[in-house]
Amino acid sequence: MKNEADIGLIGLAVMGENLILNMESKGFTVACYNRTVSKVDAFLAERAAGKKIIGAHSVKELIASLKRPRKVMLMVKAGQAVDDFIETLIPELEPGDIIIDGGNSHFPDTTRRTQYLESKGLLYIGTGVSGGEEGALNGPSMMPGGSAAAWPHVKEIFQTICAHTESGEPCCDWVGENGAGHFVKMVHNGIEYGDMQMICETYHMMKAIGLSNDEMQKVFTEWNDNELSSYLIEITRDILGYKDEQGSEVVDLILDTAGQKGTGKWTAIAALDAGMPLTLIGEAVFARCLSAIKEERVIASKLLPGKVSAFSGDRKQMVDDLRVALYASKIISYAQGYQLMMAAAKEYGWKLNYGGIALMWRGGCIIRSRFLGKIKDAFDNNPDLKNLLLDPFFKDVMDRSQAAWRRVAGTAISMGIPMPCINAALSYFDGYRSDRLPANLLQAQRDYFGAHTYERVDKPRGEFFHTNWTGKGGNTTANTYIA
Repeated sequence: MKNEADIGLIGLAVMGENLILNMESKGFTVACYNRTVSKVDAFLAERAAGKKIIGAHSVKELIASLKRPRKVMLMVKAGQAVDDFIETLIPELEPGDIIIDGGNSHFPDTTRRTQYLESKGLLYIGTGVSGGEEGALNGPSMMPGGSAAAWPHVKEIFQTICAHTESGEPCCDWVGENGAGHFVKMVHNGIEYGDMQMICETYHMMKAIGLSNDEMQKVFTEWNDNELSSYLIEITRDILGYKDEQGSEVVDLILDTAGQKGTGKWTAIAALDAGMPLTLIGEAVFARCLSAIKEERVIASKLLPGKVSAFSGDRKQMVDDLRVALYASKIISYAQGYQLMMAAAKEYGWKLNYGGIALMWRGGCIIRSRFLGKIKDAFDNNPDLKNLLLDPFFKDVMDRSQAAWRRVAGTAISMGIPMPCINAALSYFDGYRSDRLPANLLQAQRDYFGAHTYERVDKPRGEFFHTNWTGKGGNTTANTYIA
């Protein structure tokens, strides 16, 4: 069967198989290849049996089955495997053909690969794909970027197979050039880290004030019907209610050490590079790191008893306060994530559609939630919005949330319950709304020991001054810079 397939896909792991089945179910003919060729035969004999799916036993055979311009999607492990397949594909392709990386690649790699392939007359797309196994099969959120000339050739496929909002809008659109798509996916994953950690902190507090798993399941069931409605709240509800064959509550049998694959760390590093205060996502990454030193924590729990207070308040009131604090903190997480995307857009020359990004996240992806519609509204109302907290809707939520938010933070501290993300969110809020922070003293310290200079409140911005604090330092200053 020559030149019949609309697209080829390499990599028959969970995501690859399900994306192929998704594409085929939407009317596209798909060719597939896997380095372990037996997986191709097994797939064709089982899940792909009787479907418009073409199996290939070599890259050359895969390419020969594709319509022009050829479109080859890689669903392989990020890193060297992507580069290796690119080098394998290049000799088989012709100018104008398209390679698509659908894995969780680091955005600088996508920028490098885009430029490299364009120099050879080929086109490249790095697309974030979110939604896991279910999303891949039924409709993921997709965030494509790379060679702009490639988008018209894949737009129909991507926008057909992706998730759609209730009003039918596709949760996929062109993000921007080079690594823009993978950058936005990286920020998505960073926000995901934050959302998950804050839900876990909320669970921890509920457990500490004496709620059973059944009681917590009822709470999360109720929350999934209000402003917190989201995929992560939904699965938390299901997890808390799940029992194994012996009737044991499985969540209590799981060791409290969290894993990670690196995208949250990448987000935190990108924020440090850009000078953006992504405090909440950074704390979410470090919370996983802290959980990983389980044996050390067990020893510390015996040697470092905390001087803490028992909970003596109204449990019902605390549960409601937790709902408010979680929602307010969630807003902070997205506000920080959007600030990072704005900084990256400025640095790399991307024209990001911030409302459109919220729309892409409305369905299919892990952080999908009702709340994202409000973010789209905010940027539709003001495309130049500097921070979500300045939008009237979110400003009103912050105004209404503070009392409950502060009660949760205070109670957690007095009880010795770690809430790194929820407390970081509140600290960011208080810092962002402060017209004066103690950085004046910090600048004085830097100038004292390093002659790094400072600006003055009574002089125009951009003028720098130095004080000879000891009378022995002279007037020589160090370069002023912002790291």
